[in-house]
Amino acid sequence: MSVVIRLARAGTKKRPVYHVVVADSRFPRDGRFIERLGHFNPLMPKDNADRLKLDMDKLKAWLAKGAQPSDRVMRFLDAAGVKKREKRNNPEKAVPRKERKAQAEAAAKSA
Repeated sequence: MSVVIRLARAGTKKRPVYHVVVADSRFPRDGRFIERLGHFNPLMPKDNADRLKLDMDKLKAWLAKGAQPSDRVMRFLDAAGVKKREKRNNPEKAVPRKERKAQAEAAAKSA
């Protein structure tokens, strides 16, 4: 059983609030979970302390047991200084399509 720490959506239509939960990876996003670790409200300003609340003791315990955080939860942990997030590198997506095509043609001509 692979256990993940992820967000489960709550709130009403167009007013999302997310619960940070520990769940089996096979369960649906908003379905059954093992334990609730906190909540995240994306509608609050980024400098507001109530935007993200996490129970760090429970979170560290689950990480020690081998639970894998999702990408978004990993961002939260990196900001809190709990776990370091690996930088992603996808240079093809960073360059607009026309420029990529021109670079490929230039490379083909020079080769």
